[in-house]
Amino acid sequence: MAGNSYGTLFKITTFGESHGIALGGIIDGCPSGITLDFEAIQLEMSRRKPGQSAIVTQRKEPDDVQFLSGIFEGKTTGMPIGFVIPNTNQKSDDYTHIKDNYRPSHADYVYDQKYGFRDYRGGGRSSARETASRVVAGAIAKQILPTISINAYVSSVGPIVMDKSYKDLDFSKTESNPVRCPDEASAVIMEDYIREIRKQGDTVGGTVSCVIKNMPVGLGEPVFDKLHAELGKAMLSINAVKGFEFGSGFSGTAMKGSEHNDLYNTDGTTKTNLSGGIQGGISNGMDIYFRVAFKPVATIMQKQDSLNNKGEITEMTGKGRHDPCVVPRAVPIVEAMVAIVLADFYLINKTYNKDF
Repeated sequence: MAGNSYGTLFKITTFGESHGIALGGIIDGCPSGITLDFEAIQLEMSRRKPGQSAIVTQRKEPDDVQFLSGIFEGKTTGMPIGFVIPNTNQKSDDYTHIKDNYRPSHADYVYDQKYGFRDYRGGGRSSARETASRVVAGAIAKQILPTISINAYVSSVGPIVMDKSYKDLDFSKTESNPVRCPDEASAVIMEDYIREIRKQGDTVGGTVSCVIKNMPVGLGEPVFDKLHAELGKAMLSINAVKGFEFGSGFSGTAMKGSEHNDLYNTDGTTKTNLSGGIQGGISNGMDIYFRVAFKPVATIMQKQDSLNNKGEITEMTGKGRHDPCVVPRAVPIVEAMVAIVLADFYLINKTYNKDF
């Protein structure tokens, strides 16, 4: 099956299913001699793992990473880094009711039609649990990029929108609440809203914003491999993502060119940053900022019409352990995919200039 790998020089291939023995991956192209901070890797896994608060899925998984290759005496060897993340808390019986049924807005139907067979336990390969492997790769990628600061956070939940500019936020507060919103007043309202939605047996979507600081000039390639194009692809590959915009985004369409142009300072920086830190598909050294839209989780604890594999409309109610809102746990996933994209372009740039 194609579609399980991402990257050119820094490349991650993932494997495993939600209710299989383990998830895992192979990272190829990681430079040798990097002293890895394993505590930092595990911290990123803890940020993504289920069961970490009352407003996320209550599946309990430690998500401990076991490295199999490519590391010796704490340093990368330049060989493929293989790793596994054991699944220890599967409850596959929670999904027997969908063995012959296709859940609304899930991948059940298209997987069955495409492959003629599907793993119905938690969605199998289409489960968001697959993103655990991405977080491992992203945590390593971050250690290749020590000077670049990647800051993702929840900027909206349903109709509740944090109206502060990223320039007014203290990113050190992002992890101070279970919603992962750095504006504490908005976080309280968002958390209360998610709790109420959960009581209703329903789900809600939201947005994750990301700001990348200390960017060098020059990451990104012309034409088809533009930096924003790869960031967009990386974000849209995350489960439940429905939209991506960077810089001025859609609001820029209402502006005049005289309003939208970022005028230069003498040092090459710009007075404004409506370009979102990227021009011509290449980073210009200014902050990169973007938003990612996440839909409501498709599994709801309410009765809905469904379709079975006999072509009949049936009634079903969601079961199992699911997030009422995915955005708090999506924050480290967004950061991981950003790090993977940037590490890849960073290594590509080194092929042009070894001193980059």
